[in-house]
Amino acid sequence: MTYVFPPEAMTSLNVAHSATKFAVRRVYCVGRNYAAHAREMGTDPTRDTPFFFCKPANAVLPVQDGQTADLPYPGQTTNFHHEVELVVAIGKPGTNIPVEEAGHHVWGYAVGLDMTRRDLQGQMKDKGKPWEIGKAFDHSAPMGDLYPVSKVGIQTSAAIYLQVNGVERQRSNIDQMSWSVPEIISHLSRYFELMPGDLIMTGTPEGVGAVVGGDLIEAGIDGLGSVRVRVV
Repeated sequence: MTYVFPPEAMTSLNVAHSATKFAVRRVYCVGRNYAAHAREMGTDPTRDTPFFFCKPANAVLPVQDGQTADLPYPGQTTNFHHEVELVVAIGKPGTNIPVEEAGHHVWGYAVGLDMTRRDLQGQMKDKGKPWEIGKAFDHSAPMGDLYPVSKVGIQTSAAIYLQVNGVERQRSNIDQMSWSVPEIISHLSRYFELMPGDLIMTGTPEGVGAVVGGDLIEAGIDGLGSVRVRVV
């Protein structure tokens, strides 16, 4: 097949302890999925139906365990925020997936950073406009290695944390999510056909904050490795 110009290489994530790659299809993100984070953002944390936004697949910045990747400071912002999140990788297609069957669609897990141009996101919120300009920019989703469910099992409780220059800023447990992973998958599948290669960023706990050039971010989830990036 002939193309007008060469297509971009497919984005993929490393699989822990393997030479295999996980090809990324779509990236879905859950908003305000920890009550304490909702409060720090000035939002009512009452449990309601989850809401979603997306990042492009090529916003993913793969970071291999034990390595440090450069994270470019994006343009048009002076308030660049970190958000550590559990990433769920989908390995089985489905629509209208029942909650009790949702776990069968999980291929694995990773640690991710939902990097945010907070000032631009706030401007969009104030105007009732979409968040993409604050969320979906280049390199806005650094992610560590994927850990297959076949190796680590279904994850329902694990410490999640983030440090900047060795100082802890975020710490919680994934069992504090307002909507569990099965609930997220079930709800999302009502609106989109989930396919192998899809990633779901499941929301961040409290403690988000700004980073600047030179800062070293290290984030992790117990049993699922870590991701290290330096803002450049």
